Amino acid sequence: MSESLTEPKSLFASIRVTLAVSGAIALIAGIVVLIWPLKTAVIVTGIIAAYLIIAGIVYIGLGIFSGKKGGWARLGHILLGLLYIVAGIIAFTNLAAATLTLAAVTAIFLGVSWIFDGVVSLTLLNKDGSRAWTIIYAILSVAAGVIVLFAPLLAAAALWLVLGITLVVLGVVQIVRAITLGRNEKVVLPESPAPSDAGSSAL
Repeated sequence: MSESLTEPKSLFASIRVTLAVSGAIALIAGIVVLIWPLKTAVIVTGIIAAYLIIAGIVYIGLGIFSGKKGGWARLGHILLGLLYIVAGIIAFTNLAAATLTLAAVTAIFLGVSWIFDGVVSLTLLNKDGSRAWTIIYAILSVAAGVIVLFAPLLAAAALWLVLGITLVVLGVVQIVRAITLGRNEKVVLPESPAPSDAGSSAL
């Protein structure tokens, strides 16, 4: 009896702890992004720069110590590793400029992808059942892409703030879920076996 009661409680407790921890992390990350947007962006850029240097070292190691690969493949790994290391070092020398450059490149890539998506949706117009919605989507997608291309840094800042707000909302929701999870659950106890009729028939 006690084991059947403790198993659902321990399951709910572990799920609630997981939800609470993940919600707290998301909430704190979102608040930090909203309060210090530039500093958090610089930290993210620093993490990316460190990853580039580590990846560059790994690629150089693969090029030097991988004897099974051909000469051109090994040379390509070494050159790619050197390129990664140089890019990481350049980013570390001026993280603020690297952050702005990364934000601009990301926004430009997003704007181009939106424009391309809008044009592609127009090419499929004859095969789409909802022509009006397709045209509206294509116009909005192309317009959003053009706006992003004209002001990539503002678009990147807006997307960064949207990310912070999203993290805050998701964190709050997760914490509320952790608090309310299992509150209305009823533990179903196993039914006691009915008395057999063998004894009564014997009497």
